[in-house]
Amino acid sequence: MRVLIIGASGGIGAALAAEAESRGSEVTRLSRSAHGLDVTDEASIAAHLAALTGSFDAIWVATGALEIGPHGPEKALRDLSPDAFAAQFALNATGPALVLKHGAHLLPRRGRAVFAAFSARVGSIGDNRAGGWYSYRAAKAALNQIVHTAAIELARTHRDLICVALHPGTVATAFTEKYLGRHPAVPPAEAARNLWSVIDGLTPAETGRFFDWAGKEVPW
Repeated sequence: MRVLIIGASGGIGAALAAEAESRGSEVTRLSRSAHGLDVTDEASIAAHLAALTGSFDAIWVATGALEIGPHGPEKALRDLSPDAFAAQFALNATGPALVLKHGAHLLPRRGRAVFAAFSARVGSIGDNRAGGWYSYRAAKAALNQIVHTAAIELARTHRDLICVALHPGTVATAFTEKYLGRHPAVPPAEAARNLWSVIDGLTPAETGRFFDWAGKEVPW
């Protein structure tokens, strides 16, 4: 099995790569810190993905951020900033969309394959009961729509492809460090095992959907 992980230097991305290798997979890692791949820059995405050869049985987009620059999660409307929205969409929605644009040719047209992008439960409109976190929620909701729409298109040419959004749960990484007291967290290695188990259980009939770390479908 050949696996491509974008965002492989992050806590979950690195754990996904290690778990895949422990299963005997050949893993290609790409990240900003190690390889200069910037998912907010289309030219960077295009160049890095064009340099890859062959096809991949699984492509993970494990990038994302809750806080970008000086902008933290908004608690109220008065905290909204156009810059925060632009940054959130560039990283958490447009970036994965551009990976699909420039990486679809790396997915086999026949045979089971997976494209998985990290979403978040707070991106669910139906599950939103707390409010707040406007820009992050909106960007992840946009990502969910992108994944769903791409799944429809790609199913016409890649009939065995599973294209999904995944909520990894709360994982003990730098990403969640400030928020670990609010929710139970799991180590990255455990999160990676959970996510691979979800992928193992999915079929092409479930493409275009949104699942959590336990394999339960999350409402849009």
